[in-house]
Amino acid sequence: MARRILVVDDAAFMRMMIKDILTKHGYEVVGEAENGQKAVQLYKELKPDLVTMDITMPEMDGIAAVREIKKLDSGAKVIMCSAMGQQMMVMEAIQAGARDFIVKPFQQERVIQAIEKALG
Repeated sequence: MARRILVVDDAAFMRMMIKDILTKHGYEVVGEAENGQKAVQLYKELKPDLVTMDITMPEMDGIAAVREIKKLDSGAKVIMCSAMGQQMMVMEAIQAGARDFIVKPFQQERVIQAIEKALG
């Protein structure tokens, strides 16, 4: 059975890129969110195996969303997506409970490697 993934990014183009990489590698994208608030809501509804989470988003950023998701499910697996130069935010995200991070622009091998590692 395909592992179920929730893709969170405020840029539709980025969501499409990640979705494309994931589906090519046999993962099922069960939902998409454009902000942290919607991500938390969808996490509750969909219970995905993993979440890819952008850091900088409107309404609720990725770090706050990770904290909320971890409150709902301490075993949640979240991988942060960040642009270059967001090292401090990445550290904060890891402390909040993210498993790993991938840097934009995405490299297919790195995305799959991070996901496989997080899913064990």
